[in-house]
Amino acid sequence: MTSKPASTSSLSGERACTLTAEAIAALTGGELRGDPGATVAGVAALDRATADQLSFLADRRYADALATARAGVVLITPDLADTPGSVAARVIVAKPMESLLKILPQLYRLGEPSPGVAPTARIGARAKLGSRVSLGEYSVIGDDAVIGDDVIIGAQAVVGAGAMIGDGSRLFPHVTIYAGTVLGSRVVLHSGVRVGSDGFGYVFGNGAHNKIPHVGRCIIGDDVEVGANSTIDRGSIDDTVVGAGTKIDNLVQIGHNVRIGRLCLIMSQAGISGSARIEDGCVIAGQAGLGGHITIGKGARIAGQSGVFGDVPAGETWSGYPARPHRESLRATGAMFKIAGMLKRLEKLLDEKEAK
Repeated sequence: MTSKPASTSSLSGERACTLTAEAIAALTGGELRGDPGATVAGVAALDRATADQLSFLADRRYADALATARAGVVLITPDLADTPGSVAARVIVAKPMESLLKILPQLYRLGEPSPGVAPTARIGARAKLGSRVSLGEYSVIGDDAVIGDDVIIGAQAVVGAGAMIGDGSRLFPHVTIYAGTVLGSRVVLHSGVRVGSDGFGYVFGNGAHNKIPHVGRCIIGDDVEVGANSTIDRGSIDDTVVGAGTKIDNLVQIGHNVRIGRLCLIMSQAGISGSARIEDGCVIAGQAGLGGHITIGKGARIAGQSGVFGDVPAGETWSGYPARPHRESLRATGAMFKIAGMLKRLEKLLDEKEAK
């Protein structure tokens, strides 16, 4: 591939165009009420949107804000369509948030660098680069690495020896992909992500903690997105696997040999210990901690700050510490809150008994 500077002039969120209320209704298939010529050039929350901005109302808890809203156009659900307010136009849609997916690309141009290799990028021996690849300043591609078509690798990102990155993937600045890691197509890794580092495994002997060599891989499926500063360890003697379509938030730790299924959601500061199994469609909420060698069944949900030490059946919602079925956890928490009052009554009874 011929070396040439990669363009960095395009900025994420650059304005692309303006849209009329009529055009928004056409894009979303919604019902237009009000001025079809009302024009917007951006998006903002309902309480601070101005006359040239689009907003939305999908939750009755925020309905009162519509009365004083100044937005030019509001996406609104059918059950809230008659909420009092003086916005210029309303577009009635079943799911306003989903409708934004059609509108935002029209209002904002997502900045992407042009294909090319920055002068300071380093490409190892026998590395293979696909078509239209962009390598940012001081990025490093290891020996024998394979980079697919339309891949974007940001400044100071490192791709280890023998790693494979699928078509259309993007590594933001300062991402590190360890040797042997495999990324599928259209994978997005945000700044500070580390994929394929050694897991936490030691055997105590001869007065020391002896490190277990990690020889497994880390395999990330298609359409996975990983938030900033999250880490995914490689396997020890097995592979760590993240299934296609799974989305991982910032500051998540995934241990060695973990298997995560398809279309899971894992939220900020969750920690998953080694050899855990997360089946398809699970939701792991923020700050949940999962023990090792357990299975979270298909479609299960783990509430925030839960501590999970055993298997969770498919489709169930668990919460608390230690985690248990959500209703049981609520009853246990309610009973705990009653203890203080019970103790006061008991102390009063004892005082009365002693007084007699």
